[in-house]
Amino acid sequence: MSIESKNETGQYVEAIRRSGMSIYDPIEIGDPELWIPTSELEVLLDMALRGISLSGLPLRTRSKVVKQHVCRALGYPVPSRFRHTRPRFPGQCFDTYIQKSNNLQVWNEDLAPTRRYVIIRVGEEDKITKVKVVTGDTLAVLNTTGTLTQKYQARLIPSELHSELISGEDTDKLRPFVRPGVKVAMGVSPVDHPRSSQLIPVGEIYERLRLLVGRQFTDTGSDQERNRGAALHQLVCQYLGYNNYQDDGQFPDIRNQLLEVKLQTSPTIDLGLVCPDSEGVLDVPRIGGQQIRHCDVRYALFYATTDGEYVTITHFFLTTGEKFFERFPQFQGKVLNKKLQISLPSNFFEI
Repeated sequence: MSIESKNETGQYVEAIRRSGMSIYDPIEIGDPELWIPTSELEVLLDMALRGISLSGLPLRTRSKVVKQHVCRALGYPVPSRFRHTRPRFPGQCFDTYIQKSNNLQVWNEDLAPTRRYVIIRVGEEDKITKVKVVTGDTLAVLNTTGTLTQKYQARLIPSELHSELISGEDTDKLRPFVRPGVKVAMGVSPVDHPRSSQLIPVGEIYERLRLLVGRQFTDTGSDQERNRGAALHQLVCQYLGYNNYQDDGQFPDIRNQLLEVKLQTSPTIDLGLVCPDSEGVLDVPRIGGQQIRHCDVRYALFYATTDGEYVTITHFFLTTGEKFFERFPQFQGKVLNKKLQISLPSNFFEI
């Protein structure tokens, strides 16, 4: 996140404080004054909660104390009693989880794709050491146990063409905000929020990224899929014109361009909890007064082979979420699994 974005976080707190709203008052996703985007929510809560001691507190009291601190950090009044709502903080659509281990348990309900999960790491001295905020969709992708609630999948079958532009234009909603020939400004981060007239048209993204076909990078092993993905993300950022690389684990990968990047070494495309063609709203601030949807996101898929030492990109596909299933057939139904005991990656709080 850029310095400019970090400076905006305090404005949300002041706006909430002035509004007099409670944590139970609904706020529309993307509201430019009152809705706190996920990345800013993480910054605010990490700064406010880190270092707080929970030593000696019973589990129920500990949970209540953390919620009180969260209210103060975000500018909300502390309620006299916390209601048993789902999620616990309906106004900003998030739940809190206090974790001493990497074994995250979500009780009695499925992961919700657009809900935020505030995961609070407590160290050996019972002090809060880190706060991470992820959406349900991101949390499902991070799971390594295979025990997801549900996820969508599609199939990628390469053709004789080494690169394909499935959708030649952006969606009707996004098209007014893209600008031909735009260059990424110095200091802009790949995870900054998208802004009007700073979005590269889908056709130009295709022309820049199709040059990656044939490129190789070091293979870190099939058990290090995230590292493989990170290597690809760095190349994508470079070819799009960013002078830095950053990945906060949120959807979409390159939020500044509303671009999700997927590396495929097998035909099965894991899509998480949200269908690409969903018209559900995306957790980013409005652009030109319009709320961006999941189907407006652009998907860059790179098919690759590996010899154990190097990953070689052989095919590239680019599409909008709206047109995704026109090229990649969706598996019938959902892959279901009701067990919700998620083993977080060892580097979860470092991402």
